[in-house]
Amino acid sequence: MRPNPVVVALAHVGLVIVSLVTLYPVLWVVKMAFSPGQGFSVGLWPIPSSVTLEHFAAVLGTTASDGTWLFGRQLLNSLVVSGATSLLGLVLATTAAYALSRWDFPGKEPGLGAFLVTQMFPGVVMSVPLYLLLDLLGMLDQLAGLVLVYATTAVPFSVFTLKGYFDTIPRDLEEAAMLDGAGRVRTFVTIILPLARPALAVTGLFSFMTAWNEFVLAATLLGDPRSFTLPIVLQRYVDDYGAAWGSFAAGAIVVSIPVVALFFALQRHFIEGLTAGGVKG
Repeated sequence: MRPNPVVVALAHVGLVIVSLVTLYPVLWVVKMAFSPGQGFSVGLWPIPSSVTLEHFAAVLGTTASDGTWLFGRQLLNSLVVSGATSLLGLVLATTAAYALSRWDFPGKEPGLGAFLVTQMFPGVVMSVPLYLLLDLLGMLDQLAGLVLVYATTAVPFSVFTLKGYFDTIPRDLEEAAMLDGAGRVRTFVTIILPLARPALAVTGLFSFMTAWNEFVLAATLLGDPRSFTLPIVLQRYVDDYGAAWGSFAAGAIVVSIPVVALFFALQRHFIEGLTAGGVKG
């Protein structure tokens, strides 16, 4: 039965309207980034009347007092912190999630509950004790300290996400590999992890995005501009005496590019059903 052309046309019109409403704020940011001046322009039309790259040049060309490229270092800081947080979270969470998925042991359910409780506290609540702990360890104003703090939230989230995915992988695959002489570690590395690539990609991306966009803890624990991450850099364009909206919008676009690129690089893993057909009847 062919669908009604009128219904199809109305559905497409509705989708176009929803897309425009969703993209409208983004177009406004683009307009401010490419428009001359630092003022907050008014008007409904989100297309700039004149185009300039001065805001991007000002953001990307930020230098320190000694003449070094400060923005480049801050971009590298964000990449290192976000990448290390994702990697550390995945390394620690995969083994923990696999153990929670495959074995029953005393304290399993309370442990899962404890992981869930840690997700209920916002970062601002933990900022003071975390500051005192890092100060005691001498890790303030250090990227390693920020990675350690971010990992405390990345690991519980990653464990919950990966455990749910490991539960869907048939145990028959592991048993067949063990019958062929594979050990537990080899089975985990060569069977489970390849099958869990979609979950690993999603979990790693969310961990990366969380660390990339986090502001409160980074602003609390970092005081040296050379160790700043990009969310702190963006906040510096808005202060008590005014706001450089053009530079802020240009910086927001630049900051979003790595996350968008990572999403497109990993998107094929989001839709892969690697476990489908894994067990043949």
